[in-house]
Amino acid sequence: MRDAAEDDSDSPPSQMSEDDPGGGGGGGDRWEPDLRGGNGGGGRWAPPDQVLENVLESVLEFLTAARDRNAASLVCRSWYRAEAQTRRELFIGNCYAVSPRRAVERFGGLRSVVLKGKPRFADFSLVPYGWGAYVSPWVAALGPAYPSLERICLKRMTVSDDDLALVAKSFPFFRELSLVCCDGFSTLGLAVIAERCRHLRVLDLIEDYVEDEDDELVDWISKFPESNTSLESLVFDCVSVPFNFDALEALVARSPALRRLRVNHHVSVEQLRRLMARAPQLTHFGTGAFRSEAAPGGGLSVTELATSFAASRSIICLSGFRDVNPEYLPAIYPVCAKLTSLNFSFASLTAEELKPVIRNCINLRTFWVLDTVGDEGLRAVADTCSDLRELRVFPLDASEDSEGSVSDVGLQAISEGCRKLESILYFCQRMTNAAVIAMSQNCPDLVVFRLCIMGRHRPDWIMGEPMDDGFGAIVMNCKKLTRLSVSGLLTDKAFAYIGKYGKLIKTLSVAFAGNSDMSLQYIFEGCTKLQKLEVRDSPFSDKGLLSGLNYFYNMRFLWMNSCRLTMRGCKDVAQQMQNLVVEVIKDHSDDEGEAEIVDKLYLYRSLAGPRNDAPPFVTLL
Repeated sequence: MRDAAEDDSDSPPSQMSEDDPGGGGGGGDRWEPDLRGGNGGGGRWAPPDQVLENVLESVLEFLTAARDRNAASLVCRSWYRAEAQTRRELFIGNCYAVSPRRAVERFGGLRSVVLKGKPRFADFSLVPYGWGAYVSPWVAALGPAYPSLERICLKRMTVSDDDLALVAKSFPFFRELSLVCCDGFSTLGLAVIAERCRHLRVLDLIEDYVEDEDDELVDWISKFPESNTSLESLVFDCVSVPFNFDALEALVARSPALRRLRVNHHVSVEQLRRLMARAPQLTHFGTGAFRSEAAPGGGLSVTELATSFAASRSIICLSGFRDVNPEYLPAIYPVCAKLTSLNFSFASLTAEELKPVIRNCINLRTFWVLDTVGDEGLRAVADTCSDLRELRVFPLDASEDSEGSVSDVGLQAISEGCRKLESILYFCQRMTNAAVIAMSQNCPDLVVFRLCIMGRHRPDWIMGEPMDDGFGAIVMNCKKLTRLSVSGLLTDKAFAYIGKYGKLIKTLSVAFAGNSDMSLQYIFEGCTKLQKLEVRDSPFSDKGLLSGLNYFYNMRFLWMNSCRLTMRGCKDVAQQMQNLVVEVIKDHSDDEGEAEIVDKLYLYRSLAGPRNDAPPFVTLL
């Protein structure tokens, strides 16, 4: 199904809805109740079509799921119009899939907009700097069209300080700004948002790159209103520059609705304690560094910090620990039993440091951790967290030749102890088919399975065989699977399994895998619900690419890099599929001429056609 913003405005007419105005086949006018709450309890005479549309709009107000609304908009023209007028939230998965002008012309009363920009592989530095995804044209279009807009969420977009200033100026009732994996802005832009958005409830900065020099820092925290604020969530742990802590403490004290607070690594445990005293109502807390800045022997004691955590009875989610002193970890014991989410993905903990903590976390449902805990640490998780639903194990060293501290042993332990698991991301260097098969059998409710074997073409490290049977078991036994990441030594057999059994897969990521173009053909022909396909460092050529010609229109995008594609093959796709945008991206912007071998291919559907802001290293075919 097409995205909400990508539905064609020229949908076919329907006899059901496209009667002439005032018509109705001789039935005359019809009494219409005042569904809008008009004056006096009376009514007014309206043509049948208008009655139908008013009733339909009232019904659609209760339809909130994007999938249901998309389906309703495709019924006929009157449903299309009614759905557009009643939609309050707009999600656009690719900012280049539709023009801002088209979006604002279609939807009349939006209150919330979610925009995504760069391809996901930008997270791995595979999309060159300056590629695009600028939010400027969107903000410029949204301002005049939606003065009552309350929420903007941007992911992998380039956002300037001027863009943030325009947001603050354009939307007087603005309440929520979330920037995820964005770049281009500084503390100057944050200061404008804090100062001018007087109704702000949410300011979440997640994994952003804030561009500030030491001599350009702005005291943005002190710009929030001096009266009581409406803040419910303030997240800025990714903002690496120092800030005014006294201003933050005062802000927290005058924000009685604050429930979510995540601070950066410049906050010590002594300061952390002061924040907790000001906001005992917090449910989600990011701890910053989790170390003392005092001289040895003069810092806060563990007992004192534990007392503060004991007084914070509402905490259910802990994160931070960016420069953790393990000696302070016992201080969080008082809240461990209530935790449903714990994020240690920045803490280089050993198994011995983790085990005393995790054994208290009996209700944990989400756990992120570094692989430094080893298989022994994961075994402790499995022994305690039987209700775990999401696990992410990140590498301390993501290089291909790193040793890696977790393996098949840890994965199998998790599968045996955490049988309610629904989502897993697991980085490792050594894996076996047996461990993956065990996970497929023990955790049949998996919706997301992302196994990243970091070395290239790594086989089952015990048997020396390809990992085909392991991934085959995942798609066969996990009937709810919608997202899959594969790696290791894989042959066409694995992709045949995926095509045959992965009928619900929407997102597929492939790294260092496959042995012929048949792999891609199996995917295109078998995975009928596939929306996103990401491929890197795999031996797929133009033949494999062209096998997807009949399927690209049903996908949101295809990304391929470091494969065996040629410019000729990419041009063939562009010529045969006029409504797709085909981008060829060079690894280096100073490369001259047209190379025959393609570094990166980004293919996506778009109602707007080729973009007009492509940098020199991007060729639009």
